[in-house]
Amino acid sequence: MKKRIGIVEDNRDLREAMAMMIQFTDQFELVGTFENAEAAIEIVPTIAIDALLMDVNLPGYNGYECVSILKSKKPTLLFLMCTSYEDDDVIFKSLKAGASGYILKTEGPTKIIDALNDLFDGGSPMSSSIARKVVASFSKFESIDKNVMLLTPRENEILELLATGKMNKEVADNLQISSGTVRKHIQHIYEKLHVNTRVEAVNMYLKR
Repeated sequence: MKKRIGIVEDNRDLREAMAMMIQFTDQFELVGTFENAEAAIEIVPTIAIDALLMDVNLPGYNGYECVSILKSKKPTLLFLMCTSYEDDDVIFKSLKAGASGYILKTEGPTKIIDALNDLFDGGSPMSSSIARKVVASFSKFESIDKNVMLLTPRENEILELLATGKMNKEVADNLQISSGTVRKHIQHIYEKLHVNTRVEAVNMYLKR
């Protein structure tokens, strides 16, 4: 079954280009485009949808405010921020609101589609520059969590790669293992560190 995708983007040309990008794939189905957050907030809760590509700089409610509102109405909905903004405050407000990934528009269609695939594979895709900002913010902390000591060498390798912003498939290719094996390792990491998201796991790992 195709995953159902919506787009929230106020720039008409970009919105139409992103819509075509989704329509040209075999694994995704476009179920709606919205020129502002208010339209998305009104319509998205009433339709069958799996994920939203979300711009940040929108008229009225901004992107992360829209994520926060929709997350409360549709908790299982996934959000991939797709924007040109690299501001630290915006990044962390978006992740805190409930976004599962943060991709720059300049990455291009192939990277955005890869990010959506990774999103549905349980990942938290980020552009490398965004991942570096996240890593830099976490590296300010120096406390050690004893649970990190429970991680196997392979789990440490995977976390090290995740901390650089790599997607599940990229981790699998780098370590020459399957994506399914990567998912199992990540699940074990979550259990050992008592976390629920990739960002939390990387945060704790970098505090070691």
